[in-house]
Amino acid sequence: MSTKVKPFKIGEHSIAPGTRRTVDLPVSVLSDHTPVTMSVHVLHGRKPGPVLFVSAAIHGDEVIGVEIARRILKAPQLEAPELENLKGTLMVVPIVNAFGFLNHSRYLPDRRDLNRSFPGSQRGSLAGRLAHLFMTEIVHRADFGIDLHSAAIHRTNLPQIRVSPSRPDTLSLAKAFGAPVILTSKLREGSLREAAQANGADVLVFEAGEGLRFDEMAIRAGVSGVLRVMRALKMVGAKGITRPKVRSILSQSSSWVRSPAGGLLRPFKSVGDVVEPQMLLGIVSDPFGENERDVLAVEGGLVVGRTNLPVVNEGDGLFHIAGFHERYDAETTLDSLASQLEADPLFDEDEII
Repeated sequence: MSTKVKPFKIGEHSIAPGTRRTVDLPVSVLSDHTPVTMSVHVLHGRKPGPVLFVSAAIHGDEVIGVEIARRILKAPQLEAPELENLKGTLMVVPIVNAFGFLNHSRYLPDRRDLNRSFPGSQRGSLAGRLAHLFMTEIVHRADFGIDLHSAAIHRTNLPQIRVSPSRPDTLSLAKAFGAPVILTSKLREGSLREAAQANGADVLVFEAGEGLRFDEMAIRAGVSGVLRVMRALKMVGAKGITRPKVRSILSQSSSWVRSPAGGLLRPFKSVGDVVEPQMLLGIVSDPFGENERDVLAVEGGLVVGRTNLPVVNEGDGLFHIAGFHERYDAETTLDSLASQLEADPLFDEDEII
């Protein structure tokens, strides 16, 4: 039986086996006649294998994923001559929502959230049309996906993988990624993850850092994680890709601790801290210091997200806590993974990608 790999077709483009190329898929034309495209970098291997997509900036202000995508494309495992050994196809879309990216905005010009607009429609709103294009050109060609996100603006997230696997191997890929936390979460209506899973392609969602900001360790966690997934899929070899030294903390539930009142927040806990039920997380007081309200943990767990704003309103989400039932030494796990990233030769200062 022949195993000869055929050219990879996307849009009106054809990428030959053993080559890489950036293609521009038309999205829209702005009111001043400026064309907008969705750019996809395709690396098409000479050997058969799975098709994986990596996407970023579905929310335009979540720029950390754009840098992760850039570094992945510069990784030595994907440069010549290593490209000759690539099995399958990698599609990287550094900026899905170009409108939001240029305007430092989470949303599209029609004020819609792209990640609530899937699978979209060719005749729908601007968000619906962009979602339809992404589904048609990217998701329909893929076996798996990794979608890169950060927290919203004025919040920060501990590096984590969110997954709702429909196939057993998807959770295995989440573990191979090696993020500090794996959070199994429900599918949200209109999300890329929901639409992709309905199309037979499970998606790992990587969350790390803060909107409109870079965080070096979060970026390193994303780059190494994507390469580990590619290694697990046997798309690339093991050279230069380290396995996580400790297993990720697996959480099946999480919740936000919200502000009991409006005022000024003095936080005592940050991302990566382990908390117990009824532990004091912070204090909210009025500007005169006359009224103070304790912010208490309802349940124990690991702080995986937190607001960065000291000025809060009643009901604002302050601390995102992920619960876990297995016995973990969470602090040791986080320290070990951070030390591994600091020492990873992939990020050597003289050769940093």
